[in-house]
Amino acid sequence: MMKSLRWITAALAALAIGYYLFHGLTYVSPNEFEPAELAWVGWQMALPITAITLVPIVFACTGEGIVAAFSGRNSAEFRDALVGLGTIKSFRQTGLSVNDQPQVRIEFSVEGVDGKNFTAAAKMIVPLTELALLQPGVVLPVRYLPDRTDKVEVDRSGDTTIAQRAMNESMIRKGITTRHKLDIAERGIATQAVVQSLSVPGEIRDGHSKIELGLVVTRPDGSTFSTRVEKFLAPSLVGQVQVGRILRVHYLPDNEQEVVIALAVNA
Repeated sequence: MMKSLRWITAALAALAIGYYLFHGLTYVSPNEFEPAELAWVGWQMALPITAITLVPIVFACTGEGIVAAFSGRNSAEFRDALVGLGTIKSFRQTGLSVNDQPQVRIEFSVEGVDGKNFTAAAKMIVPLTELALLQPGVVLPVRYLPDRTDKVEVDRSGDTTIAQRAMNESMIRKGITTRHKLDIAERGIATQAVVQSLSVPGEIRDGHSKIELGLVVTRPDGSTFSTRVEKFLAPSLVGQVQVGRILRVHYLPDNEQEVVIALAVNA
């Protein structure tokens, strides 16, 4: 739609300028004493002026990331596109800004819904206060088109369940978690646990290290029980499970020995 709008604007601008030139070159004055220069003066002067003013505005406002910045939504092309996981590889400012907020081009390594990986880029307007959050390794939900994987848009739907679902399917494919554990996280009792012990056996899956935690879990009534948990974690998340840390966990009342811990991916 944005491309169509640009083409229509460019075509109308060309017609406006063309008509002005045609009028000036073919104008025949009804008065022989009228200066020839007056052929270029009149209401038709507004046509090229309007065209020259309007074209840059339309092209700027329909640029990548600009519409999303104003509307808070993905473009129509990507609004219902597939959702994958984009890991930031690098980013840079493009030089364009809207209300002093810079446009950024982000290079992603994207994992699609089928588990395949590809490289893509996205442009978006980022508030200065959030610019520091864009760091290599940060994972963001992105929308992509299967037949055009060079370009993506960061998901702006605001639906966290979409991103969580994509993350869950990715972890299952990689053997980092199971559907049973995800079911415990969804249906289980939410509570807190204190890390009492931590060991690293050395097993690694897709860059995630296996850790074994000794936990003391607090029941809703205030009583506690002890259990051990195995989990695969990215190196950047190991700091969240050090001895003494308080974790958010889930468990089913009929099986207290199977506890699932919940950690933020982009901690």
